[in-house]
Amino acid sequence: MIRAFNLNSAAALALAVALAATPAAAQDAAQDMAPIQNEDGSITTSQDIVVLGSIGYRNRSEDQAEPVLSYDSEFFQRFEPLTAGDALKRVPSVTFLSDVIESDGARLRGLPPGYTQILINGEKVPGSNADRSFFLDRIPAELIERVEIVRSSSARRTGDAVAGTLNIKLRDGYELDGGYLRAGGLYYDDKELEPSVGGVIGGALGPGRFLLGGNFQGRHNPKKKFSLRYDDSPENNPNFATDDFNNREDQVDTRDGKDYSFNATYDIKGDTTDFSVNGFYVHTDRTEDERSFEYNHPTNINGPIRATPPGNLTVDNANVSTINQDNYSVNGKLAHRWSAGETSLKVGYAYFDEDRFETEYEVEFDRTLPRFTGDQTLTGITDKEFSVRLEHEIALGEDTKLLFGGLWQDKDRDTAITAAPRDRYNLTAANRQGYDQFTRNPTEFARTFGAFAPGPGGLNTIEEKRLDGFVLVEGDMPGVKWEAGVRYETTDLTIDDFTVPAALQRTTNDYARLLPSASLKIDVGARGRVTASVARTSRRPEFNFLSPAELEAELGDNDLIGNPLLDPETAWGFDLGYEQRLGRAGIAGVNIFYRKVNDLIELTNIGGPGSEGAGTFNYQPQNVGDGKVWGIEFDVSTDLGFVGLPDTGVFGNISWLDSKIVDEFGKRRFNGQSEYVYNFGVIQDIPSVGAAFGATYRKQGGAFDRTVGEEVFTTYGADLEIFVEKRFGKSFTIRAVGSNLLNGAKRERFNKFTTIEDQNDRSFDEYELESEKAGPVFQLMARYAF
Repeated sequence: MIRAFNLNSAAALALAVALAATPAAAQDAAQDMAPIQNEDGSITTSQDIVVLGSIGYRNRSEDQAEPVLSYDSEFFQRFEPLTAGDALKRVPSVTFLSDVIESDGARLRGLPPGYTQILINGEKVPGSNADRSFFLDRIPAELIERVEIVRSSSARRTGDAVAGTLNIKLRDGYELDGGYLRAGGLYYDDKELEPSVGGVIGGALGPGRFLLGGNFQGRHNPKKKFSLRYDDSPENNPNFATDDFNNREDQVDTRDGKDYSFNATYDIKGDTTDFSVNGFYVHTDRTEDERSFEYNHPTNINGPIRATPPGNLTVDNANVSTINQDNYSVNGKLAHRWSAGETSLKVGYAYFDEDRFETEYEVEFDRTLPRFTGDQTLTGITDKEFSVRLEHEIALGEDTKLLFGGLWQDKDRDTAITAAPRDRYNLTAANRQGYDQFTRNPTEFARTFGAFAPGPGGLNTIEEKRLDGFVLVEGDMPGVKWEAGVRYETTDLTIDDFTVPAALQRTTNDYARLLPSASLKIDVGARGRVTASVARTSRRPEFNFLSPAELEAELGDNDLIGNPLLDPETAWGFDLGYEQRLGRAGIAGVNIFYRKVNDLIELTNIGGPGSEGAGTFNYQPQNVGDGKVWGIEFDVSTDLGFVGLPDTGVFGNISWLDSKIVDEFGKRRFNGQSEYVYNFGVIQDIPSVGAAFGATYRKQGGAFDRTVGEEVFTTYGADLEIFVEKRFGKSFTIRAVGSNLLNGAKRERFNKFTTIEDQNDRSFDEYELESEKAGPVFQLMARYAF
């Protein structure tokens, strides 16, 4: 969508006359007072953001040869997404395996989150996840100016993008003039009301432009889970539901939190020198409260077995986690244009810190004497990254440029996982007398715990020092854009395990990879375009696989031994697509992709017996085998002006996804890859009354995971969202939004096994059917521009 900043006609005429009549110095002063424009020749005013004058559509990237899908905030805003993850539910090929009404770990093309590179303002950010992914629900949608899906890779960026890259561009001073306030609330199915308040202001300040933004968001997710567990499965016994019933679990799972976020930018654009500094900060306070009841009957909810009269409750479990997270990033850039081209220097620092305190208290009633068990765990993760990037660009001719540069990065990740000694004792007749699970809680039986101590691998630090260099040639000729380059990435890795203070275990490793890439865009026919790209990319090992610790009975009854000498996975891949402009601002596109993943990191049986004795084994992650990923993606986003409906916008996309891996049990997809994902929607604007309404519908296909000791089949119900909007003048808008209107459900089927032999022979330790549901969420949001 092309945005316009319009001066009124009188002011525009006065400014034009003044510039024509005044001396050069006066002209410069007058130009300094005018709003500075974006690359598309416009600047966004606060009124443009609050009162949308038209429907937002997907943009076609014009800047570079890479295949990029670009979505401005106008594409998402009317549905009032809370987070970047919520916004990305509407774009092609992005799936999630999150809990219902949550969108955290983005899985581009259905691959696990670690295969997708997440950038904020073009820079990587650390997170808490062991697979190096960054949860997108940490970024409030209100901070976003634009989201880019970069389908292939380029030598100008780090190559950690097997599935592709998601670049989240935050608002800056050159993309906003004025300010606005946003306030409202969210009403949940359990009658909880959460506030949402934010504001942004931007404009000229001294020789440059600034932007300041802040947001406070109450977070709430009430879910209900229901599980049925059996001693065998329908694979072996068609009558398993009656013959093999073991227990039922009813669970209430509530996530409550508060997010506080701030971002700021300051930019100066001079004749020969540009300077910018930007930063964002997000603080989260979150509580995850799970309460579970296990019964020995498929439907009854009577009290404990050891009660008078006896009931059906076998286990009462209370599991609570309190989480504090701080995430911030600061980046500065200095660019200078001189006779030999343009040189830019970027310096950045990113920081992530998480502290988690988890308690799990349980009472077992299916014993002669009911027993209390209590566990407490402390988890601390700190991840820091400091980087320096130097690049130079020089013209080789009228249509060709040479870019080259380097990156130095120092990454330090500290992990501390400690636990108190388990507290376990039998309850007396007095303290269990009259126990009612609906009015009492296992927490009341907790006693004072002992000192916290780390388990195997619980205290470790990982330091990565990388030095990259790249060279890239790009051309921009009439109707053709192209680039070709190569990136060389080197990494020195040091892992320290402090679990036993007197016996520090240090391991070092280093590796280097050459990553070529090339992209091409060719205009064809009437506003059509062909895009093609090929690239080699990589995926670095997960942090939890690098620790050399041995975790007993981590995989069923099998042990897991870390491997600090793991190398990255690498992948060769290509994308081939076609885009067609439609009407005034619409676009349709189709793309096919393929990836061949080498040095795949898979858990490998390195022999036995394991700690549990005969029939069990030791497993270690190793670079073994290969994998393939392929699919086709289609998207359309346009108004219906060609049929006489210029104020009606439609959008939709569908992706068919597939892959192949061969593990020790046979063929499978990459774990968690959905078979398909699609969404479509419509927005109807009614300019005559200053109103609009619309709806979007999304569905994600089933996914399968297989690891040693467990197999999981996951399906999701459809998601429907509807909004209604009323605009008042040029500065005020109110929106009502309903989401999860189909009471979204997540259903999982678990096959669990004790040993490898059991998994091959299909001898089940447990077969579980689990469903998770959440009700609709309603928002009422008001925006005011000033």
